[in-house]
Amino acid sequence: MAAGRRARMEETRAKLVRAARAAFAEKGYAAASMDDLTAAAGLTRGALYHHFGDKKGLLRAVIDALDAEMVAAARAARSRAATPWLGFLEEGVAYIELALEPEIQRIVLLDGPAVLGDPSQWPGQTACLRTTTETIQSLIDAGTVRPVDAEAAARLINGAALNAALWVAASDEPRAVLAKAIEAFRCLAAGLLADGR
Repeated sequence: MAAGRRARMEETRAKLVRAARAAFAEKGYAAASMDDLTAAAGLTRGALYHHFGDKKGLLRAVIDALDAEMVAAARAARSRAATPWLGFLEEGVAYIELALEPEIQRIVLLDGPAVLGDPSQWPGQTACLRTTTETIQSLIDAGTVRPVDAEAAARLINGAALNAALWVAASDEPRAVLAKAIEAFRCLAAGLLADGR
């Protein structure tokens, strides 16, 4: 009985997240009405309030889902690289490139910060910081990266990638800005390399 109820609750949450994701991507957060997105999900406002508290809570859930997809795409880019260092670079570049995806651009990089505040404080960014710190520490241990504080370097690298993505998303010419952002990101990251590399 409890397992069936839990499955129905998860299904309801998933329907609301899918409907909100489509509405936020198409209309933007401000223009997406709760009545329209609950109707699209075949549910009531009560279901939205029960599962997410309010529209802002639903936006958090949509961003969490998109963030998980972004992490998977960045890690896939990393896994295709020939070396751990190149994988580290490609992961950051892939993250910046995701700013060209219309859904990510509008929901995560434009509406998200406007509604939820500083993205560097979001739970997904905190998890990303831990992973980047571990990666940098392993590159230091391997002698690829000079001996610096791994967390400090991770904060700066993640901040550079996040701000580059925000810049691309907000630009009138995202593709032109993307090329500049990636070039600068690679130059900044190269400063971490140990001498002679």
